[in-house]
Amino acid sequence: MNAAEILEVEDVAFIEPSFSALTDPVYTDLLATGEWDEGRLLLDEHEEPVGVAFHEPGGWIAGSFLCRPPSVSLIDRFEEVNGEIFQDDRAVWAAAVREYFSGKLLCGVSPAIEDLNLTRHDILTEVIADTWGRGNGEPCIDCCCGSGVGSLVLREQGYTPLSYDNDPALLARGLAVHRLLPEETMCLDATIASAYLDRVPLGIGVMMGEINTFSQEMWQQIAAEFFAVAGEVLITVGTGTEAQIVKSWGEAAGRLVEIRENTSDPFYDHWICIAHLEPE
Repeated sequence: MNAAEILEVEDVAFIEPSFSALTDPVYTDLLATGEWDEGRLLLDEHEEPVGVAFHEPGGWIAGSFLCRPPSVSLIDRFEEVNGEIFQDDRAVWAAAVREYFSGKLLCGVSPAIEDLNLTRHDILTEVIADTWGRGNGEPCIDCCCGSGVGSLVLREQGYTPLSYDNDPALLARGLAVHRLLPEETMCLDATIASAYLDRVPLGIGVMMGEINTFSQEMWQQIAAEFFAVAGEVLITVGTGTEAQIVKSWGEAAGRLVEIRENTSDPFYDHWICIAHLEPE
């Protein structure tokens, strides 16, 4: 279901301009001070507020509380307009929010040129199948997903991707050719991913870029956030040196890190790092 269907309105626009703006409390303040004549509050399965919509002559304006809390003044404003309360699962609303902002991105951004390497698709299929076998719908993060070859493979292998990257043109390419699906995709800064995501059991970060003197600090921040939002993590890199760096980051995060050489790929995914959770 999309956001309008969940809130049982004909159409709705979000007050936040982008997915990355969902953490910004300024939009809560704007909603709390608007001139509204009707309101709808959405609660999740634990009766926690996850969204709100207010009506004005121009239509319905919504806000999401997946990544920030509502304010007391906003709840007061809702009560002043005698609003209705709705309820749905948090996961359903989260998918609808992702779908809305993915659609907005696709309408406003020119897709990057096609970059799918069919050979790499087959290699990643083998890597994921050998590591985890077939999935049964389990959510799996695709960190720095690019145009979505990893997400496509995850979906084909029975997992449910949650894909993020900060390059809108690459995301637009993936969305345009359906390697990425709107309800699974987020444009956000991977160095602060935990501000947007709840923890899920699995995660992949395939070809996480060249880790060198200039980029190492950025990739270390990305990896730390990745470990924070995913349980068992599979990361591929191009060199053995990069694999050892990733291993050190995983161990610093309390992981048991296994390194494998992938001789079927001499460049993109030549080294595989699997960061297991420490047994409790």
